[in-house]
Amino acid sequence: MSGASQGGTRNTRSGQAFVALLDVMDQLRDPGGCPWDREQTLATLRKYLIEEAYEVLDAIDADNVDDHREELGDLLLQIVFQSKLRSETGAFDAGDVADSIRTKLVRRHPHVFGDAQVQGADNVAQRWADIKATEKARESVLDGIPRALPALQRAQKMGERASNVGFDWTSASEVVAKLDEERAELDAALRGGDPADIEAELGDYLFTVVNAARHLGVDAESALRGAADRFERRLRRVEGDARGDGVALSALSPAELDERWRRAKSALDQG
Repeated sequence: MSGASQGGTRNTRSGQAFVALLDVMDQLRDPGGCPWDREQTLATLRKYLIEEAYEVLDAIDADNVDDHREELGDLLLQIVFQSKLRSETGAFDAGDVADSIRTKLVRRHPHVFGDAQVQGADNVAQRWADIKATEKARESVLDGIPRALPALQRAQKMGERASNVGFDWTSASEVVAKLDEERAELDAALRGGDPADIEAELGDYLFTVVNAARHLGVDAESALRGAADRFERRLRRVEGDARGDGVALSALSPAELDERWRRAKSALDQG
């Protein structure tokens, strides 16, 4: 079977499965369908969209294929559900959503679906940004960055956009030097004792940390998530060791807690 034939067979099966999902969604929202599904609105579904997206990320991080398939399905349900709500007002339906992204992909890949030439992935990314900017007619390079993004992701995207127009440090060492400057300003705010100044200076310091990560080729969100995961593993180990010794963490002195932390860190790092 040729590659084209294989793709056609796969797409036919996927199309049938998608239509079957749409039919189920219709039944859930129809009169006599599910009372819970019929009560939902775009506002009530908002939190589920965010939760499902993060559950997909957890499945990816765990490299669990079955969970990944299931969580992608849960995320797809949210897209289908919201499309169904919009279709009930005559705004658009799931077919319009699929057609919109298909058209966009074709338009933004002229090197695949047209005659344009590119040199590598970086050139593709830059062309994508240029085409997108033309389509949106944006006044600022920062337009279009969702304010609802997690703060680290939003800060990193802002740094990337600013860098595209030359507003950036020239090297990672310059950003690290800026960290020292921001730390000094934070120290001054701490001495002043004004909570608003402290928050602002801490924010500036964190924003600079994100830009340092960008210059070092590190995704700040992933780096902090990794640090949080390491903290969780180590603290759970400390808790488990303490339970095994029959002591409560709250009864230990700071020095004893520090010693147990160092032992747990050493054991986990070696393991």
